[in-house]
Amino acid sequence: MTMAQLRVTSKALPEHNRQHNRSLLLQLLFHNGVMSRADLARESGLTRVTVSTVIADLTAEGLILEHGQRADARVGKPAQLIGLNADAFHVIALDLSADDLFVGAITTLRGDIVHRIDVPLGGTTGEEAVSTALAITRDLVRRSTVRVLGIGVATPGIIGHDGVVREAPNLGWTDLDLGSRFRAEFDLPLHIANDANAATLAIHTFDRIPGRSLMVIAIEHGVGAGIILGDVLVEGDQFSAGEIGHVVVDEDGERCACGRNGCLELAIAVPHLHRRLRDAGETHREEVLAGAGHALGIALAPVVATLNLNTIVLAGPAELIEGPFLDAARQTVRRRTLGAVSDALSMSVAPRSDELALRGATVLVLSAELRIS
Repeated sequence: MTMAQLRVTSKALPEHNRQHNRSLLLQLLFHNGVMSRADLARESGLTRVTVSTVIADLTAEGLILEHGQRADARVGKPAQLIGLNADAFHVIALDLSADDLFVGAITTLRGDIVHRIDVPLGGTTGEEAVSTALAITRDLVRRSTVRVLGIGVATPGIIGHDGVVREAPNLGWTDLDLGSRFRAEFDLPLHIANDANAATLAIHTFDRIPGRSLMVIAIEHGVGAGIILGDVLVEGDQFSAGEIGHVVVDEDGERCACGRNGCLELAIAVPHLHRRLRDAGETHREEVLAGAGHALGIALAPVVATLNLNTIVLAGPAELIEGPFLDAARQTVRRRTLGAVSDALSMSVAPRSDELALRGATVLVLSAELRIS
């Protein structure tokens, strides 16, 4: 499976099952806030009888809260309002993407952080890194005060649906069955994904963006991208869609660890940017950052032209990617593509980039267990 449908948007046909209608109503309440049963029937296209039956089941599970009657001037009996109970479950979310620390959190169904743990790595890799991730999870599960819906893990590297990390060089993981390690200890639903994909899911789910397609560029120790097309997360046949860090943007550039010259990661990843800024000095800061943004624009232009993307979000340290970096990336894409392709293109910096993968780990669980995204 190379794509995963994220958002339920239409009523179930006869051949579909009850789960579809349940997911549709949960999705509406998640994104629209409090609604009446009549509102849900109108928005979903379901009959009022079906809505009432599904809502009764969800209420019994603790997922629905009553919010009293609607105060308005309409004729007749005021409608009873209901909403999603965001505290019905907790989610255990892990972000393993940073170069220097692992982050774990207990979150609500709306991605709000209830408790957070930051554990410095100090160069830890391999088996020690696995043990650290398990210890964080153990602590968070113990601290949760309500039912845990599941565990979501956002990690760098190429990850299959089986939870095997095929390659995560920064952590020293190759063909690591991370899923089995977690399942052996925790009797909870587990969902593991690439950190850039998780960040993309976070923006798709918790932030309001125009359209149904999105690309997120995660810039940290390495560079990765997450892509959603028509509300579908694109993962690729080898689960490596978005691995743009080793796209060559300058054949005369520096030698990369992968053996090529001039990879995008060397141009824009945070450690390399910091090194070049130190070497260049403050007077050349804008020039260095603009050059890095230009390199990103070179890599993005054919992707934008091929997919006709309108929304690209950069996630990373704001002090590096706002300003000259972002401006140069945007200008380079527009110079290298037709106006019909890029005139409507929006490129921006994600707010709270340091929480994106963590919140995306929450969405991994929401999407799989409740089909909310």
